[in-house]
Amino acid sequence: MDERRPFDLAGEIRRAATGPCFICEMLAGRPGYVHHVVAEDDDAIIFLSRYPTQRGYCLVAPRAHVEDLADGFSRDAYLGLQRRVHDLSRALKQVFDAERIYVLSLGSMAANSHVHFHVVPLPRGVPLARQQYHALMAEHGILELDEAEMRQMAVAIGRAYEGRR
Repeated sequence: MDERRPFDLAGEIRRAATGPCFICEMLAGRPGYVHHVVAEDDDAIIFLSRYPTQRGYCLVAPRAHVEDLADGFSRDAYLGLQRRVHDLSRALKQVFDAERIYVLSLGSMAANSHVHFHVVPLPRGVPLARQQYHALMAEHGILELDEAEMRQMAVAIGRAYEGRR
């Protein structure tokens, strides 16, 4: 079982509500907003969560700062993001032999408003009581993964992802 460490959810909510857009800051290369990139192109970026509750926890985001999923995208742009989510889901199943892939669009207009999708592999054998929301909740701790593990994970997922496109 992976080691977990406590997560300061209240602090993260405060930072997200009062700080700049973490995705835009990451794309601009600002210190403190570095993430392990899995894949990127002219329109979107896929990167590992800095606060993973499962191995392979990724986010998919448009490069443009779009805040409204329903009205902020043309149909083609939205379907392009969903194509990336689907390709990433297949890559995650391949790399992690996942039982299921969870996909969520979180954030709010008050914090983390840049549209993004959480794409999270659920390992096989996780008891039902620790699946679904429980498997995603940082309140239960986040994985303690070092930089080398994160880098290797990003490379492995990226290779599988590119092989799916």
